[in-house]
Amino acid sequence: HNDKVRTYLRDIEPIIEMKPDGIIMADPGLIMMVREKWPEVPIHLSVQANTTNFATVKFWEKMGVQRIILSRELSLDEIEKIRQECPTMEIEVFVHGALCVSYSGQCFSSEAWGGRSANRGQCAQACRLPYELLVDGRQHPLGDARYLLSPGDLYALPLMPEIVQLGVSALKIEGRYKDANYVALTTSAYRTAVDEAWAGRPLSITRAEE
Repeated sequence: HNDKVRTYLRDIEPIIEMKPDGIIMADPGLIMMVREKWPEVPIHLSVQANTTNFATVKFWEKMGVQRIILSRELSLDEIEKIRQECPTMEIEVFVHGALCVSYSGQCFSSEAWGGRSANRGQCAQACRLPYELLVDGRQHPLGDARYLLSPGDLYALPLMPEIVQLGVSALKIEGRYKDANYVALTTSAYRTAVDEAWAGRPLSITRAEE
């Protein structure tokens, strides 16, 4: 919003001084402002920019973006096509964790119901709450599921050999509201899976590990 634009460069300056590996951004205007003032800072395009095709990747590459976090809705074939058409761009893909009920995270329920903008890092995961489905004032049989809006979590550990072959630069593990143990165990599992894929060894996954 306009009031944020006026203070954005001042607010982000302390972060720039920390020399981060990259800044995840989605807004074209703010990306332009950062590129003009700090051209050396790597910009990673957020998943909320809805990048779903290679033409868009080429556009952002021309704008000086270093890495693209692709939309979560893409298939492996679509990611492969983007890699073929854009061989020099760093590509990051989601592999694990909560999926958003809306396309690439463009959800407004959290802000509408609780004043917490999902598009500004404050998602309250309203889709993960239990709801009742009522028809003519009576509970519909589908309402027995309770979690009517909650999508299933993403779990791509068995697909690591195929994903590594795509030549992606980074994997994104979603861990909102998760504790340190969850983050450590999940990251370790994917680190092992990637190393095994690079070494050409089959990954053994037991039910307990899942």
